[in-house]
Amino acid sequence: MDKTIGSPARAVAGIGDGASVMIGGFGGAGSPIELIHALIDRYLATGHPTGLTVINNNAGNGHVGLAALIEAGMVRKLICSFPRSADPVVFTELYLAGKIELELVAQGTLAERIRAGGAGIPAFYTPTAYGTELAKGKQIAEFDGRPYVQERWLKADFALVKAHRGDTLGNLTYHAAARNFGPLMCMAAATTIVQVSELVAPGAIDPEAVITPGIFVQGVVEVPEPAQEEVLNRSQARYPEMTSCA
Repeated sequence: MDKTIGSPARAVAGIGDGASVMIGGFGGAGSPIELIHALIDRYLATGHPTGLTVINNNAGNGHVGLAALIEAGMVRKLICSFPRSADPVVFTELYLAGKIELELVAQGTLAERIRAGGAGIPAFYTPTAYGTELAKGKQIAEFDGRPYVQERWLKADFALVKAHRGDTLGNLTYHAAARNFGPLMCMAAATTIVQVSELVAPGAIDPEAVITPGIFVQGVVEVPEPAQEEVLNRSQARYPEMTSCA
C-alpha cells in the first residue's frame, strides 16, 4: 500500500484537539521541523488543533520547531526529560506563568516507557527516580533487596518523526544520531507520520538496512532539504515569520 502523502500540511491534517503527539528528536537531531511547522500553519488558519499533549525529549529551543509549537499556545502538557535546554525561554515563561503542564521523566525511563508502549507492556520497574520527587505517588516494590519504582507505558495518538530514507511502503532508515527516539515512537503511536529526505520505491532499501518496518508507519512525506533547528536558531529565525511549510 502506497503511504505517500503529498505535503507536510496534508500529513498533519488529521491531528485534532486534545491529541497526544510524540515528536522525535534529541534537541535538533531528528527533529521533524517541517511537520511541526505545518501543524502550526494549520492552527493559524483554522484555530485547531489545541490542547495537545506532547511527548519529546526536551522543551524546544529558540522560536522554531517544538518551541514555536509551544509558543503558539497549542500545547497543554509536555512530557519530557530535559526542559532546560540551550534556549528554553518559551517553555520556561509559559510554565512559570502556569500556562503549560510538565511531566518530568528521567531520560532512560522516558525511552523505556515509549518502548513499553510499542511492545504492549503496560508497566515495568526501574530503580531510577526512587527517593526523589519523580517517584511521588508511584508504586514501589522490592526486588533482590533493592527498591524499584513502577513506571507506566507511554502511547500516543500520533507520532511525528524525521527519517533519512523511506520507501512508499513506510520502511525507514535514519541518519546517525537523528535516529534517537524515532523508531520507538513509530511503534508506540496509533498513527505515525514521517518526513524523509529521500523517498524511494519499494525494494530500493536493503531489507537488512531497514530500521523501522513500514507496518509501524501510516504516512510518509518527502522533504528533500529539511531545516535544522540549530541552523535556524543561529540565524535567530522565528516561526511563523519564516516561509510557510504548507
